[in-house]
Amino acid sequence: MLTEFGKVFVFILVAILFVIVALLVARIIRPHRPTHEKLTTYECGENPEGSPWVKFNIRFYVVALIFLIFDVEVVLLIPWALIYKDFGLAGFIAGSFFLILLALGMAYEWRKGDLEWDRPKPNIPVLKKDETTSVKFIEKVDS
Repeated sequence: MLTEFGKVFVFILVAILFVIVALLVARIIRPHRPTHEKLTTYECGENPEGSPWVKFNIRFYVVALIFLIFDVEVVLLIPWALIYKDFGLAGFIAGSFFLILLALGMAYEWRKGDLEWDRPKPNIPVLKKDETTSVKFIEKVDS
């Protein structure tokens, strides 16, 4: 007699075996006729230029993640907007609180500079020596 964990383990094993068998059968029955054109990188009908290992700016990913976060939160407002009248003042206050938190999050991202494509260069502190006391102090250099 299998326990509940045993049933889950058997289910996972069957799933893994199913995937492996399906991939092996597909590899056996598919035609294999590689050509130079088939082995090149496909770029939407354009001829590929340069190396495919191009480094992308991290800003692409940051902007995409910020968009995704706020987009999901805005989608959550649609059901609230349709039925908030059914919940009266409490429903309106709850939705308003959510909107205020959303606005604060957007303001934080804006203030932090994550919505700007070109981020300002940071002021890097520089150590300088004072001639009179020979004590080092930190001075910020404006760029």
